[in-house]
Amino acid sequence: MSQNAFTPFALDNDRDYQAWRSDKLRGYPTTIAELLVKVGDPRKLSPDEHAAILALCGKTNMAIYVSNTGQQADKEIIRQLGRQFGLVRLDRNMLADDDGITSLMVQASGEHQHYIPYTDRPIKWHTDGYYNPPERQILGMQLHCVCNAASGGDNGLLDAEIAYILLRDANPDFIRALMEPDAMTIPARMDEEGVVRPDQSGPVFSILPSGDLHMRYTARTRSIHWKKTPVIAEAVAFMGNLLSSNSPYIFRARLEPGMGLICNNILHDRTAFSDDAECKRLLYRGRYYDRIKGAELTSVYHA
Repeated sequence: MSQNAFTPFALDNDRDYQAWRSDKLRGYPTTIAELLVKVGDPRKLSPDEHAAILALCGKTNMAIYVSNTGQQADKEIIRQLGRQFGLVRLDRNMLADDDGITSLMVQASGEHQHYIPYTDRPIKWHTDGYYNPPERQILGMQLHCVCNAASGGDNGLLDAEIAYILLRDANPDFIRALMEPDAMTIPARMDEEGVVRPDQSGPVFSILPSGDLHMRYTARTRSIHWKKTPVIAEAVAFMGNLLSSNSPYIFRARLEPGMGLICNNILHDRTAFSDDAECKRLLYRGRYYDRIKGAELTSVYHA
């Protein structure tokens, strides 16, 4: 099979879609416990640990590891784990630390305080880097918990491929509209010196050269412009209803110290949280221009 011979995400190929859909949903996890993998040291996985994480990522585009590292504030945990799955090209965004990995914690001063991830407020459903230009699309993402909040800070998780299935099954025109190159526009970000980032238009769903599906999405209602067509309005409403539902495909997890998420940039959110003096919530985040190696469509699909 050549790289692009199997095209389940192309709307003109229902045969491949139905075959892939059946394979995708067969044995799909139904509880958060099925997404957990116990590991010793994430920096150096055993062959069995690596295989277990990779199998989950191939099925669900995500896995949550539970390690013995506890509150070790070591960024090599996230860096070395990522390398074992081909995640190496970090997105060194302007708020990342100097080494390209971001320390997510409440920051009450400086530039970070103006951005929700660095507050204790809730974050709506999104994929990371939805405002990035095409050449800097975020394909892989990691979170590692050093310290959790006193309360709250849970993450909702939804496989983008499942969102695609639910939308396409409801109405294939939803996918067709959300694949338009100007379906979603993130307005320019300005500061006192002018334009920091220009308008960024693009599709919600796109097909990568590898044949894999990519999704860029935010549930924000401010600082976003949806193309004004009836079908896109219906599709956006469908997504909103899905993400606020009790769908069995939506998982909720609260990362504890030593736990982490590795994924192909799935949909996720975060609840509000409260810190205490003992341990302030700290997560490390890595964003990558790479997908998880071995979890490609051509690697995991079984005819």
